[in-house]
Amino acid sequence: MELREIEIFLTLAEELHFGRAAERMYLSQSRVSQTIRAMETRVGGRLFERSSRRVRLTPLGERLRDRLRPGFEQIHLALAEVRETASGITGVLRVSLLNFAAGGPAFSEIVRAFTTAHPGCEVVVYEAFPGEALGRLRRAELDAVAHWLPIRRPDLVVGPVLMRDDRALVVRAGHPLAERGYATAEDLGDHHVIDAEGMVPAETLEALYPPLTPAGRPIGRRHREGRMIEVLSLVARGEIVHPTVASLSDYYTHPGVSVIPLRGLPPLESALVWAAERETAAVRAFAEVAGRLSGASSAWPATGGRFSGASSAWPATGSPS
Repeated sequence: MELREIEIFLTLAEELHFGRAAERMYLSQSRVSQTIRAMETRVGGRLFERSSRRVRLTPLGERLRDRLRPGFEQIHLALAEVRETASGITGVLRVSLLNFAAGGPAFSEIVRAFTTAHPGCEVVVYEAFPGEALGRLRRAELDAVAHWLPIRRPDLVVGPVLMRDDRALVVRAGHPLAERGYATAEDLGDHHVIDAEGMVPAETLEALYPPLTPAGRPIGRRHREGRMIEVLSLVARGEIVHPTVASLSDYYTHPGVSVIPLRGLPPLESALVWAAERETAAVRAFAEVAGRLSGASSAWPATGGRFSGASSAWPATGSPS
């Protein structure tokens, strides 16, 4: 009995409909019928009961299905594992988020789709705050980072955009701006924001925490960058306000803070970033899935997004020039 015949039989046993089984197998309905008749001749009994209204397995067909399915699945698993080994998409892929919002709303779906397509490669997700993420990437402790844009570093590849969101401001609960219901970029001149100087690239820092208000007033900075739980704690104590994205409250909550719209700053984007010299088949495959599923990369991949080591060029905002 050939592997193709077994696949046709198991598909029909699942669908119990010749038309649907033929469609799934990209075969004609007559080919499916011929295959099943040939199998019934070979085993010496009927595998399906057919009528004008329904198709169902006979007891003999049920027994054959139950015996064949585990072995058939093992064969496919073995072939998939060999393909993974040949492609290099195996082992562990270490991906870090600056925070959960930077991964975007489709991040979990991206990971699921990647691991389904490449079962031999495990994705491990970390949260590495901005002060440590790129250093760990360059030291080969991470394979890719969901990083805020823009970022223009010759040793880094900027891949597909993961998230694009309107700006928001986190303030302590009961803050006058919370009572008003929104903040403006000019309001930042009356408060302090987190001090991330030297912890993220200068071009990224300017987008995250502008040094000046639209009117030219300096925006004060205090306390070094940390993980989001530390930042929210500082906000709750009234020591800083925190410019971020509107979706932050989908991932983090704190009873002592409020998230309000921040007007006057452009939307913020994040993208998948990796080291050009360590671009692997697994990283490329993960980036392809991310570009397809994120929804933020509207130009991906039709505008020519490509990658091949240090010469990678992607259509996302902030890609290396």
